[in-house]
Amino acid sequence: MKNRDVAKLTENYVAHTYARYPIALVRGKGARVWDADGKEYLDFLAGIAVNSLGHCHPAIVRAIQQQARKLIHVSNLYHILPQSELARELCRHSFADRVFFCNSGAEANEAAIKLARRYGGEHSNGKYEILSTHNSFHGRTLATLTATGQEKVRAGYDPLPAGFRQIPFNDLRAAEEAIDEQKTVGILVEPIQAEGGINVPDENYFRGLRELCDRRGLLLIFDEVQTGVGRTGKLFGYEHFGVEPDIMTLAKALGGGLPLGAMLAREAVAQSFVPGSHASTFGGNPLVCGVGLAVMKTLLKGGVLKNSVKMGKVFMQRLHALKARFPFIRDIRGKGLMLGIELEMEGTKIVEACMQEGLLINCTAYRVLRFVPPLTIKQKEIDRGLRILEEVLARQ
Repeated sequence: MKNRDVAKLTENYVAHTYARYPIALVRGKGARVWDADGKEYLDFLAGIAVNSLGHCHPAIVRAIQQQARKLIHVSNLYHILPQSELARELCRHSFADRVFFCNSGAEANEAAIKLARRYGGEHSNGKYEILSTHNSFHGRTLATLTATGQEKVRAGYDPLPAGFRQIPFNDLRAAEEAIDEQKTVGILVEPIQAEGGINVPDENYFRGLRELCDRRGLLLIFDEVQTGVGRTGKLFGYEHFGVEPDIMTLAKALGGGLPLGAMLAREAVAQSFVPGSHASTFGGNPLVCGVGLAVMKTLLKGGVLKNSVKMGKVFMQRLHALKARFPFIRDIRGKGLMLGIELEMEGTKIVEACMQEGLLINCTAYRVLRFVPPLTIKQKEIDRGLRILEEVLARQ
C-alpha cells in the first residue's frame, strides 16, 4: 500500500478524532522513520515523547521477544514478576514507595485523582477538590479533561465533573489564594507544561508549592507523563527543582512504545488504595512491564541520560542561533530534550513544510514548535534536522 491507500482506509473506517498528515509511517530505526511511499524522515517528535530510545531499539525488541515467548498477559489477581520488578526499580530511583500500573497517562492521572480523593476522605475531613493550572494538559477522560486548563479540550462535554479548578501556572500567590480550607485536597501540576507550550516555571515555584502544601495539609501531585523517564535530562522532572511530590504520574516513555502508565505515591498516601478500590485489567501486564524494565535499565546504565543532557545542550545552542537570525522567533525554552520555539505566528505551516523536507516536529499552543526527539539522538542528526528547520524558516 502507498500513503494515499492507507489514508483512504483510515478515512473510511477510523473515527475522525485526529487531523492526520497525509503520510503513513510503516518502519522506523533510531531517529529515522519511513512512510509507505519509501520516503525517509528524521523524527524529532518520537511518538510525542514516547519513543525515548528511538524506534526499534535492540533492548526493547529483545525484551518484547523474550517476554512474549514466556507470558504475554495474566490477570492482576495473581503476582506478576516483571510488574513487581519494575515497581521496585521505580521506587528505588524516586521518592515513591508504591506503584499502581495502568495503560496511559490519562489513566495514571485518573488514578492520582482517585487516590487523592480517597486520602482526603480518610485523612482530611472529606476534602476532594483538585487545583490544576491554566494551559495544563492531563488527559482526555472526563476527570482529566476537567483538570486540564484548556477550554478547547473541555468544549462539548458539559456537564463536567465537580471538584476541579484552574489557577495560573508559576504563580504561588494565586495558588495560596485559591485554596479552599473545606474542599481542596491537592494541587496537580506539570513540572514543565508540555501541550501548553513548553512552559518552564521559575526555579522557586515548586519549592514554594511544596512548602505551601506542607503548611496547608495538601497533596502535591506531579504529572510527569511527558517530563518523566529521562525526557528533561534527569530521570524525573521534579529533580530539577529540589522538591519531591506526594504522588507522581508517568506514561509515554515508560513503555518504550508500548502502552504503559504508572501512578507512584508515598506509603502514607498509597495506603488509601485497598483491594477493590481501583484496578486495571491490562495495567502492568508481563509484556509491557518487561519492556519497561528494559527501558529503565538502558536509561540508567546505557548512557542514555548522559546523552540526553549533552545533546540537549547542543540542541538548545542551535535553537538560540536560529533565534538570533530570525526576528519572528520570540522565545526558546525547555530542558534536556524537551524544547520549544515560540513564534510570532501560527506554526502549522512550518510543521507541514518541515515534513515535506523530511523532518517531523509538531506545533503546540498554536505558536510553539515542539522538539522531543529520541534521547539517543546523535549530534549529526540534530545538525541535519535543524538545517532543514533553518531552510524552512528562511522562507517565511
